Amino acid sequence: MTRVLVVDDDPGLARALGINLRARGYEVHLASSGAAALAVAATYPPDAVVLDLGLPDLDGFEVIDGLRGWTAAPIIVLSARTDQSDKVRALDAGADDYVVKPFGMDELLARLRAAIRRGTPQPSQPVIVTDAFTVDLAAKTVTAGGALVRLTPTEWHLLEMLARHAGHVVDHEVLLTEVWGASYRDQTNYLRVYMATLRRKLEADPSQPKHLVTSPGRGYSFQP
Repeated sequence: MTRVLVVDDDPGLARALGINLRARGYEVHLASSGAAALAVAATYPPDAVVLDLGLPDLDGFEVIDGLRGWTAAPIIVLSARTDQSDKVRALDAGADDYVVKPFGMDELLARLRAAIRRGTPQPSQPVIVTDAFTVDLAAKTVTAGGALVRLTPTEWHLLEMLARHAGHVVDHEVLLTEVWGASYRDQTNYLRVYMATLRRKLEADPSQPKHLVTSPGRGYSFQP
């Protein structure tokens, strides 16, 4: 589960962020000060950080500096400061994105997904071989028994998302948003239909899949 550290001294906003992120399958930790943020991050290393610059103790830039001393996790800055120099300073300090308050929750979540995606290590090998089929991420092809398996663009996009996170569960909402768009994030029936099709095309026994695995209530994973 992707772990997100939310750092904001506004309890209402922090609570809203926590609720929205947890509803989308993220593990969330909250901190209301810079010192608390660094302590929480040390105990629960985050996969991403949402950071307000206006904290009661440390300056947000100090928090960025403290985090960047040991982690490359993407940092999205939240701030009411609209001055260009603050944006430049935050990005130069090591932030990955800068969102001005007030902001739309959907936009912030999209920026968070993009930052996490950019920071996700890519497979060390672009070719993933299983006992039933081979996925070539560079060539964007799938072969089984030496023959090319024809996939639709949507089927490929779904398989590619799973393959790039091989060994890890990808949440329903993440898959739906990335493959079909944010307006489809609740349409889990799309996933069931397309996963069934992929299994028929790729699995030796689609009724008992070994490689395109369901994680009940969460999502799907690609198991090489």
